[in-house]
Amino acid sequence: MLTNFKHWLVYFLMRIVICIVQAMPIETCHRLSSGLAWIANDVLQIRSRVMNDNVKHAFPELSADQRREFARQAWTHVFLMVCELAHVPRKIHDTNWRDYVSMSSQDIRIFLTYLIGPRPIVVVSGHFGNFEVGGVIAGLLGFPTFTVARPLDNPYLHRFVTQFREATGQFMLPKQGSAQQVDEILRRAGTMMLLCDQSAGPKGCWVDFFGRPASCHKAVALFPLVNQAPMLLAFSRRRRPLRFEIGISAVFDPLKQELGGVREVTEWYNQHLEETIRTAPTQYWWIHDRWKNRPGWNSKMQKRQRLKRRAHRAHVQPPSSMERPGGESSVAASLDTRSTKERNHDG
Repeated sequence: MLTNFKHWLVYFLMRIVICIVQAMPIETCHRLSSGLAWIANDVLQIRSRVMNDNVKHAFPELSADQRREFARQAWTHVFLMVCELAHVPRKIHDTNWRDYVSMSSQDIRIFLTYLIGPRPIVVVSGHFGNFEVGGVIAGLLGFPTFTVARPLDNPYLHRFVTQFREATGQFMLPKQGSAQQVDEILRRAGTMMLLCDQSAGPKGCWVDFFGRPASCHKAVALFPLVNQAPMLLAFSRRRRPLRFEIGISAVFDPLKQELGGVREVTEWYNQHLEETIRTAPTQYWWIHDRWKNRPGWNSKMQKRQRLKRRAHRAHVQPPSSMERPGGESSVAASLDTRSTKERNHDG
């Protein structure tokens, strides 16, 4: 009962915040976002370690001061994106979307060719720009899309977000148990829209992303390969507050080109996503711990934990090698010295 009240209270407060944001001009929201970014980054230092580590690896040429300014701009982007999403339902409609969104004639032609074609398509993007706007525009143009996402822990927030997306034709599928639904959508030449930069854990397909191994869901590459479905890497980049450029970075059509298997397709879309992010790097979610896993690290740690639990249940001390000081760091260090061939084998 108490948990349910907390969920409701959070939802109620969020709706109040949304009402306040909707009453503000978008320019005021931009200034507010800059102030909140300074508080989050410099005062509260929220996720500062993750942010600094990600930026330091992706852009090693930046100094500490430059990384700090980079982080402020990245936080500003996150807050401004939330404000934009509060404004979108009231501002962008099927009659005026061109006032807010620009697309090149070539990208429009590519989009329409595949969207009205007889085959299913897989549209992938990352946590770059205002990635929610692309789905909104597709729905406004009469092209429903389906995406897979984990339900939010707060049922009131989950229902609100689901209603927001489905109001413009973006339909949500649960992350667990939706395999048959996805197969049916693709069989009927539907459109799947996926965020391709979610960590898949130790069992994912490991490829290079900004100079470090990143775990990717194999299903993202399997969808186009198994269903002969074109894969479009799309983006929605902000030009200024509430003004966006939507485009396509690359297209993979299994009937026209041969990339290989799951690993090659995964490498393909990660390479193009990285190139797209580099065009406006502060519009990426660097607070997102994309590289939280390392090849083989989780499986080794889980094995150690299982051995410790068994030893504890049997009232036997674990082998000294499992508990030696610095053992965890030694394992991590040994992983970094493996050959490229060994890393590929893990993927």
